[in-house]
Parts: sequence; structure tokens; C-alpha cells
Amino acid sequence: MFLSMNYDLILIRYGELSLKSPYVRKQFESTLINNIKNACKSDNVSCKITTERGRIYLHTEEISKGCTVLKKVMGITSFSPVVKTTSDTTDMSSLALVFSKKMLDKEKSFALRVTRTGNHDFTSQDAAVQIGNVIVQETQAGVDLSHPDFELFIEIRHDNAFFFTEKIRGTGGLPLGTQGKILAFITTPVSILAAWYLMRRGCKIVFVTDGSHYTDVLHSFIKNWYANSDILTIEFTEKKLYETLDAIASKKACDAMVTGHTIYDTSQDVISELTPLKKHISLPILSPLIAMDSDEIDRKCKEIGLKS
Repeated sequence: MFLSMNYDLILIRYGELSLKSPYVRKQFESTLINNIKNACKSDNVSCKITTERGRIYLHTEEISKGCTVLKKVMGITSFSPVVKTTSDTTDMSSLALVFSKKMLDKEKSFALRVTRTGNHDFTSQDAAVQIGNVIVQETQAGVDLSHPDFELFIEIRHDNAFFFTEKIRGTGGLPLGTQGKILAFITTPVSILAAWYLMRRGCKIVFVTDGSHYTDVLHSFIKNWYANSDILTIEFTEKKLYETLDAIASKKACDAMVTGHTIYDTSQDVISELTPLKKHISLPILSPLIAMDSDEIDRKCKEIGLKS
């Protein structure tokens, strides 16, 4: 529920990064921050980034455009436009009323979802009860923790508190560029989807095409997902294809090759195609779509902006 509010910034959450060792987490977080900055720059969104353990904050006057950018940055699990105040319960109660008066009356119900990090003289439950009582007194709305008409989230972090009404889902995965380099030979939009799955795992992609198939689609995809990837156009004969791809993989120091093969594709003999590929390419062959059916592939292609 995206309210019409004067949001101060966007609070960004990541998942897998928090499970890494402190040294690795710092490296991955640094890469993620750089990726966010580059994505914002690419879409002309002015921004400033600050951090604290477990959270990244995107400061921008263009909240809506910032949210659009963040949806396509790998490594972000969710984010929220927030209004910031202090962790003083009086200040939090005042801000809660600003939100609540826009949404509540005596016919409606609400729930407060309060989390807390740091040292305070109250618990999350204490804060929820105190702030909730103020909202009830001012709006006459009822409390319903199971099926409320309105949910208000409050994330208390040390001296600050962040108020928001929704958690927008991100792409998840790992920050692009934190893993190895993968070669992708693009013959269909589905092969671009296969590359996307490796990008989501943090891999940088070297795209190879013959210059005649889906080049415009590929350029659009790279720009849309802030991939900043190489596109190599090659000429080849069928007999020399594997040799050409293997040479490019070696020259570009790729760690593996990704394909868009799926066993549900009845128009081709998938095993017969993969066997010589594995025989002639000196790299591991990755096929992330191998067990996906056509409906799953079509749905995912549409979700990431491709037409399968």
C-alpha cells in the first residue's frame, strides 16, 4: 500500500549477504552499493547511499523512480520507501498518527508491525502497545493483528525509526559481479533467460551472438538489467562453432558456459545437443532451465521483460 507521503529515503534489505563471513559480506555489500549507484546513474536518478549493518539506505528525491531501479538490481531481497524519525516513543507516536489519519476511522482496523535493533528502555511490544493506544484514541479504529485493513511497519534501529507501509520485493540472489564469468551463446530469448538466472547468482555474462538473431532484444535486456556486459558478434560454420566458442571462453577467462536447454522442449533432441557441446567445450556447461516446462519459461520470460 503505497501512500501519498513525503518519503525521506528508501530502506534496502539483502538476504544471502548477511550469511557470509564479515570480510566477504563487506566485499559483497560494496559491490551491491556500486551496482545501485551505477543503476541510478544509468536511469538519471540522483542518489546518495549510506549504510549500517544489515541495511542500505538510498537517499533520493525521486522515490518512485528509485523504486523502479531497485527492482532490477540483483542482490536486493526487498525495499521500502520510508519516513524517518527518532526512536523516541513520543516522536514515533506523532508520526504514526500522520500515517494513520490518512487511512483509518472507527470503521477500520489496523496492525502495527514493530521490529527493534539496539539498546532501548522499551521492547518492540512496549512500543507497539504505546503507539497503538495513541492511534486508537485519535482514530477510534480497532486493532486486528490477523486481517487488518491497514498495516503500519516500524523498524527501530538504534536512535532512528523508519516508518513504511509495504515491502516491495526485489530480484534477490547475489550482487552482479561477485561470482565468476559465464559465456552465453544467444540463439533465442530463452537462452537470455538462462543467462539471467546466472546473473541472479552474481555471475558476469559474456554474451555471444551471430549478429542476426535477437541482437536488439539482447541490447534492451542488458540495458534494462544494468548488466554492463560484453556482446561479441561472431561468424562461424557449424563445424567450427564449438571451437570458436571455446576460444572465446578461454580468451575472456570464463569459468563456465550457460545454455537455455530444457528437457521439455520436444522440438529438439536435448541430450544429443548437449553431448557434443560438453565434449568440445572445455568448460562446465550450466543449464538452469533444464527441468522447467514451457509454461514456467514463458511466465519467467514475461516477468523479466522477454518474449519467449
